[in-house]
Formats: sequence, structure tokens, C-alpha cells
Amino acid sequence: MRRIIILLFMLTVSIGLSQTEDIDKLAIELAFQEQDSLKIETSIKLIKALYHTNDYERALEYIIKSEKLSNELDYKKGIAEITYYKSLIYAQKGDYINAVSGYNKSKGLFSILHDTLSIAKVNNSIGLIEIKRGNYNKGLQFSLKAIEELEKRNLITDLNLAYSNLAKAYYNINLSEKAIEFYLKALNVQLKLNDTKGIIESHSKLAELYSNKKEHRKAIEYYEKVLESGESNNDSVRGQVYPKLGGEYLKFNDYDRATRYLVQGYNINTRTKNKTGLLLALNNLGDLNLRQGRLNIAEKQLVDAGDIAKSLNNKTELLRHYKLMKTLDSTRKRFDRAFVWQREYYELNNKLKNSEIKQAQQIINQTPVNTETNTNLVNQSEVRSTVSKITPTEKAVLDKKLDKYKLILYALVAALLVVSALLVLVYLKRNSNIKYTQDLEEKNIKIQLQNEAFQEQTKHLENVNNVKDKLFSIVSHDLKDSLSSINGFIDLLKDGSLSREEFDNLIPELSENANNASLLLFNLLNWSKSQMQSLEPKPSLFDIQEVFESKIKLIEQRMENKGISLVDHSLRDFAYADRSMFEIVVQNLLANALKFCKSGDTITISNHISNGSCIVSIADTGIGISKENINRLFNNSSFTTMGTDNEKGTGLGLSICKELVELNHGKIWVESTQGVGSTFYVQLPKSRPNS
Repeated sequence: MRRIIILLFMLTVSIGLSQTEDIDKLAIELAFQEQDSLKIETSIKLIKALYHTNDYERALEYIIKSEKLSNELDYKKGIAEITYYKSLIYAQKGDYINAVSGYNKSKGLFSILHDTLSIAKVNNSIGLIEIKRGNYNKGLQFSLKAIEELEKRNLITDLNLAYSNLAKAYYNINLSEKAIEFYLKALNVQLKLNDTKGIIESHSKLAELYSNKKEHRKAIEYYEKVLESGESNNDSVRGQVYPKLGGEYLKFNDYDRATRYLVQGYNINTRTKNKTGLLLALNNLGDLNLRQGRLNIAEKQLVDAGDIAKSLNNKTELLRHYKLMKTLDSTRKRFDRAFVWQREYYELNNKLKNSEIKQAQQIINQTPVNTETNTNLVNQSEVRSTVSKITPTEKAVLDKKLDKYKLILYALVAALLVVSALLVLVYLKRNSNIKYTQDLEEKNIKIQLQNEAFQEQTKHLENVNNVKDKLFSIVSHDLKDSLSSINGFIDLLKDGSLSREEFDNLIPELSENANNASLLLFNLLNWSKSQMQSLEPKPSLFDIQEVFESKIKLIEQRMENKGISLVDHSLRDFAYADRSMFEIVVQNLLANALKFCKSGDTITISNHISNGSCIVSIADTGIGISKENINRLFNNSSFTTMGTDNEKGTGLGLSICKELVELNHGKIWVESTQGVGSTFYVQLPKSRPNS
């Protein structure tokens, strides 16, 4: 690669030296020639050489001298050539008025000389100027006149310029098929000339045109050809192509390739501060992330894209931004905002369409170019003499013909006015239809939003009603049984029906009923709050061992009465969660373990760290859980079984535990073998989770 670069450098230097030698040789030759037409021809060769090396100031010096000599000798060919090259230099300097004036003068002289090739070159140059100035219709007419002669002689350098001019003109007046035709012709010539810059431009424009025609495979093919060119390592080229190529792959849902090109395009344009390329990359990245469900990232990228589009006044990308934002907010069910984006989209889309209509009308109304200006000039004295020879009869005939032509002209003007009026009426009708359609769409969206809100409200009321029914069912059965039992003991005590010894024997049962009622009320309260969606965690760092110590004290007496031992392997460690919620979970799990243990069984509590999380476990050697029942434990259904001493439950404790743990970004699960025992695990974060 290094050798190739050195060879290219040496070749460039040698060509430059060769051109310099030719110029010096011509300058010396010119200095020793006589003041005749041969000297003018040599001077023209020197002017051409200086023009092609971009040495315009020195070329103008020789033009002034040669122009003076050509006028003295009345050498029309020399005057025409020199005037043409002087106009070329004016065009390069941006002085289009003097350039066009010079082109017309040289074309008149070339017409007298019947030099069709030079006339074609002048027309081609005028076409280029008009296209640069935005007069595409004029430019098209001049360039089309030039092509026929250039193609006959196969002058590929001039054809390259002509084809490129026509392609640009057709591209700018939205005639895609013709633009593609001439870009392909230009590309064929550019490949022969090895015109790298022209090849890249033609490939890029062809890719863009095929993309607009929804022929995305062809668009990808031409964008990849740009990247295969010698300029593929140029950040400016890659910054333009990568976002567009990524957008084309996005059309085929090829997310891997789309991501690769869009990320590279984003990085290059960020580094080079190319806002246009960055806008394309952000809009396409927003679309990609929206399709893949990464809504937060998509929203940030689309908001940035919208800001850049407004700063650049890029209405095409701003229109696409509105459409994507509408889709994003609709996906998030923010229908009020989606409606605003839709309205913005319609307003801008209508403005763009109206602008296109006006532009098309302006192109249609452009005055046709009289390409024969300054040619076939008529001598005024000959006109006067011809008029004086007309007889009265001939004059009357001419007057009749003139009146006839006037009538035709008036008829054409009247027809034009009628057609214009019809066009205005059609335009107004179309705008009225568009407004009516927009109003209907707005009303439909409002109705849709109202229906969705109504459905959500209905669903919420149904949930509340279900919670109420379930709550009353539990209260009427389980809580009623516990309170009735306690009330019965109190009645017996009041009546004096119990002896002291019988009362002492019934105290553990009375205590158990009270504990059951207390736990039931505790779980009912938390369950109903969670179902009503009013629980909000307030996380903080707390010591797990402290929670264990406080909750063990609450069940020590019950464990002792039931003959169950406790093994405490807990360690001092911290978790990041809502402490009160965690206490509810621990209290439920300890009560559950106690419920399903027999005399002589053991409850073991422990905690450890795993992968940056805190794992808490409460194990027992009780009766265990069957595989069938494990799947039903954490459901919202009030599944419950009797304890080893016929203890009752609501079946809500583990459902509450699951909801509280998940509210704190944790997990809860169980491992159990029937007849061996069960272990419940709770995993909680040790620090604030990233969200």
C-alpha cells in the first residue's frame, strides 16, 4: 500500500511538472512569434493550459493581450475562442452575469463560423451556470442542445459535464426516472475517465433516488459502491453514507447491520460535528430502538434529532421525526401527546406538498429560452426597404392575417383563464377535503382516547369489586371463626363454668386463636393495600440481622409452646429495600415455618451475599410441600392448608410476600421436599438498582 501511494505521488508530480514544462514552452514560443493569427492560436493554447491548471490570473493577462490582437486583425475564430475562455474564468469566479454575456457573444461568433462543436460546448457551459443558479428548466434546454453534438464526436470529458448537469437538473425538479437515466450515463463516462469525485457523487445520488422509489436493494448496492471507492476512508464520505445505508437495512428489519452502520455514522458525525449526518443517524437510531422496544433510548435520540432538524430547518427529517414521536407516544399509551405529534405531522406535510405544487408551477411557467440570441441578425436598413415595397393589397392581406392571429391569441388567453379558474377551484376543493379528513381523524383519536380511559376505569372498578368480595369472604369465615372461639372462652369465664385448672389448660389455645386473628388482620390489611395499588416502597440501607432479632422475639413463646428449636446463622449485613416491607415478609415466613413444624423440629435462619445481592433463607424441618402445591403458593388465589396443630390461615401471606419483594426489585422462591422440610429464599439488592 505504501509503495502504491508513493507511485501515485510521483505520477502526480511528474504530470504537474509536464504541464508546467508545456506552459513554459508555449510562453517562450509566443514571445518570439510575429503579430499574426498564428500567434493568437499559440496564445489560445497557452490560455487553455493555464485554465486547466486553475491559474486564472495569468490566463486573464494573456486573454487581454490576445483579445486586443484578435480585434486588430479581425480574427473572428480567435475572438470567439478567447471570449469563451474568458467567460469560463468568470464562471469559476462566480461572476455569472459577465459569464453568460460572454457565452452568448462567443456563441454568436461560432454560429457565423458554423462551428457546431464549439456551439455545443458553449451551450453546455450555459446549462451548467443556469443549473447552479437554480434555473433548472433553462439549464435543461441548453444542456440537451449540447449533448447531441458531443455524443456524435464522443467527447467524454464534455459529456461528463453535460450528463451530470442534466442529472442534477432532473433531480432538483423531482423527475426521478430522467435523473436516474442521466446519472447512469454520467457514471459510465466517469468510470472511463477515472473521475473518482464524480463516481462517488453519481453512486450517492443513484442510491438516494432508488431509495425514494422504494427500491431499497438497489439503494444498498449503490451506497456500498461508494464505500468501496478510493474515498471510503474519508470521514466526510462515510459520515454521509453510513446513516443512509443503516436506514436502508432498517427497511428490511436487518437490525444487526442497521445497528453497525448507524452507530458508526453517529460516532463519525459526532466527531466531525456534521449536523446533517448526525440528524439522519439519530432519526434512524430512534426508529431502530423504537422497533426493538428500547423506548427510553429511542425517546432521547428522537428528541435530539428534532432539535437538530429545527436548527437546520430540515423539513423532510423533521416530518419523519414527528411521525416517529407519534408512534413512540402511542406505544407508551400517551395518546394526548401522540395526537399533538400527529397534528404537527399533518401541518408540515401539507406545507411541503403546497411548496412542491408551487415549485412545479414555477417550472411550468418559466419562459422558454431563445437559444438563437445574437444569431441570424437582420440588417435594419434591409427591413425598411422591404416594408416600403409592400403594395396596399398586400398590406390589407397582412392586416387580415394579423387580425386572425389576434383572435387566436385572445381565444388562447380566455382558455388559459378558464383552465386557471378550474385549477383554483380544484385546489380549494382539495384543501377543503384535506381539512375535513383531518377533522374526522382528530375526532376519531379523541373518541379512541375516551374509550381507552373508560375501559381502564371499568377494569379498575372490577378489580376493586373483586378485592372487596374476597375481603368480605375471608372476614366472614376465617376471622369470624377465630373471634368466635375467643368470645366463647370469655363467655365461659364470665359464667364461672371453668375451673382455674381448666382455664390454665385453655390459655395456650386462646393465645393461638388471638395470634391467628392478629396475623390474619395484619395480612388482610397489607393484601388489600397491595391490591388497591397504594403500596409504595421507601428503600434505605438496613441491617438484616436486626430485623431477624426483632421478629424472633415475637414468636419465641409460640416456638417454646410447640417444642420447636431455632438455629440462628444470621450475619450482620445490609440490604437496600423498604425495611417495614421486609419485616412483613420475614414475619410471614417465620409464622409459616412455625405453622408447619412439629414438636422436635428445627427452624434455621441465615443470610449470605451472592453476585452483589443479599440472599436471606428461612428453613424448617417440618412436613414439607408437595410439588403440586409449590406452584400454587405465590398465586393471588387464597390457597392454604391446616398447620400441624390445625392452625388456620388466609392463604394471602405468601402472595403478599411476593408482591412486597418484587416492589423492592427482589425475588422470592422455595425449595421443599415433602416429609423433609422447606426452605424459603429472598433475594434483595445491596444498593440502588440502575433503572
